[in-house]
Amino acid sequence: MQETIDKYTREINEFAKTTAEELESFRIKFLGTKGIIKDLFEQFKTVGPEEKRTFGKVLNQFKQLAETKYNELKESLGGAEEGAKSEGDLTLPGEGFAIGSRHPLSLVRNEIIDIFKRLGFVVAEGPEIEDDWHNFSALNFPEEHPARDMQDTFFIKKNSGKDDIALRTHTSSVQVRMMENGKPPFRAIMPGRVYRNEAISARAHCFFHQVEGLYIDENVSFADLKQTLYHFVQELYGEGTKVRFRPSYFPFTEPSAEMDVSCTICKGSGCNMCKYTGWVEILGCGMVDPNVLENCNIDSKKYTGFAFGMGIERITNLKYVIRDLRLFSENDVRFLEQFQTEII
Repeated sequence: MQETIDKYTREINEFAKTTAEELESFRIKFLGTKGIIKDLFEQFKTVGPEEKRTFGKVLNQFKQLAETKYNELKESLGGAEEGAKSEGDLTLPGEGFAIGSRHPLSLVRNEIIDIFKRLGFVVAEGPEIEDDWHNFSALNFPEEHPARDMQDTFFIKKNSGKDDIALRTHTSSVQVRMMENGKPPFRAIMPGRVYRNEAISARAHCFFHQVEGLYIDENVSFADLKQTLYHFVQELYGEGTKVRFRPSYFPFTEPSAEMDVSCTICKGSGCNMCKYTGWVEILGCGMVDPNVLENCNIDSKKYTGFAFGMGIERITNLKYVIRDLRLFSENDVRFLEQFQTEII
């Protein structure tokens, strides 16, 4: 019996990694119900009492060797087959991964751009660091205007006048650059980030996003402005949204107005967002002041135009019922995951 065990021990040790069929043959030969180990245990019953202790230990070691060898080969062969199956079988499900989403401000910005593009407006961009001329003077801001004061503007270099350099306070500076470098007609919108020296709160921030628009051509009227913005509101908030214009003042437009829409949250019945008036102001607008046209070398007797500007945060607040501006810039994943309507 010892010679038989030694013979099969060498065979087990020499058995190398192989196919599943050969491994199954190995199992049947050594560990099956009619296998070698089963047969050796039957022979063990005939061994004399004085040899049982010695051969019993050897036989158990041989059985453990066969089982260990089989399990090791099965594990290694199973991993290889699984890898090969994954590489070759294209019907297997893919590995999961986290889904990204667009920022709510990006979603609304893109929607606004799409609406105005359908009306023939192009997108124009400009620098966020501006000089006094493009940010203030060309837009008819008097030298003593409060917006020039340090409490409203982030000045990078202040030399009390035309040499001032600041972070732009509105994207109207892009309108000036467009009018300086081209010839009418103009029909464009200017989305971008702007900066104001304000205390950060739920309703205000030191930076925010705007979309401004400009249309200059012959015979442009205030009626054209009203109809353009009315169409924009119906596209953005849905048909039936009410609009009203209130007289206002802006240095670069005359006449000027602020436009309100019926509150989309309370449907006009009154809430915190609309301060219980049923109306929310979303943008300022007006006819381009002739002085601005002349500053940009455009004949104000031949051309007229309108301009408007809106804060994207305000539009987004109404669209998604967001009551705190700080959420837009805090990068809280719990907040951002609510806007997985578009996958990056």
